[in-house]
Amino acid sequence: MQKKVTKAVFPIAGMGTRFLPATKSIPKEILTLVDRPLIQYAIDEARAAGITEFIFVTSRGKGALEDYFDRAPELEASLKAKGKTDLLEILQATNMDSGQIASVRQSEALGLGHAVWCARNLIGDEPFAVLLPDDVIAADKPCLQQMIEAYAETGGNMVAAMEVAPEKTSSYGVLDVPASISPVMPVQGMVEKPAPGTAPSNLAVIGRYILSPQVLRNLDSHQKGAGGEIQLTDAIEKEIRNSGNVYGFRFQGRRFDCGSKAGYLQATIAFGLAREELRDELESYIYDMMAMRQAAE
Repeated sequence: MQKKVTKAVFPIAGMGTRFLPATKSIPKEILTLVDRPLIQYAIDEARAAGITEFIFVTSRGKGALEDYFDRAPELEASLKAKGKTDLLEILQATNMDSGQIASVRQSEALGLGHAVWCARNLIGDEPFAVLLPDDVIAADKPCLQQMIEAYAETGGNMVAAMEVAPEKTSSYGVLDVPASISPVMPVQGMVEKPAPGTAPSNLAVIGRYILSPQVLRNLDSHQKGAGGEIQLTDAIEKEIRNSGNVYGFRFQGRRFDCGSKAGYLQATIAFGLAREELRDELESYIYDMMAMRQAAE
């Protein structure tokens, strides 16, 4: 039986430069899809998977992230006094119990591998999950929950993967896996951002991982990889060579890259249409906009 995964790392130290000027004073992870910030979607997914300890890897200017999950007694009292119980329940669902969230600083932007390594003392000698809030996944069963269930059978290390167009592989870590239709695949190799035309497959790694503590030890060397950064992919690839215990997982769901403006807007529309109270008005607006565009052409 595999050791239960109860800890998750959220690398949130990035400056969010693609969303300037908004991110001049607001952490990118606080940007909202409909009425919930990106970080809330990641936390909710982790909770659904049984995670009970949440580790934020932060940098200067990220205090609003911790404040968001704290209680707001004055606001709660106001909603209660006005009888707005539905809003009160929504608000209270964002609260985290004392001690559930811990944060560590990444003092230099040295890459995803370095960000995860910064959490090593809080992780200890346990398996752990990593969730990148930029990757928002719409799924009937949350992506990390799907992975946790598969991990119970495999152990080792597991990375979420999805098929991308061949011309897009140079933007991702890409898996070398045997031909298979199974959701769980043994990984033979990983390449971070391969040059165009050299990718071993079109299965790209996205921001969900379940990792063994050995991956943290692999990061101790601070060896730099693609882009001159300390790459998490390289530390996982070392596990492939040394132990052969890395698995790719094809998840069921749709991933949105909310680290890009186009992906963020696509997610906003998709999540808005999924809300019953917003669907009709939003659909009507989209149809009107499309009709106006076609008429103009």
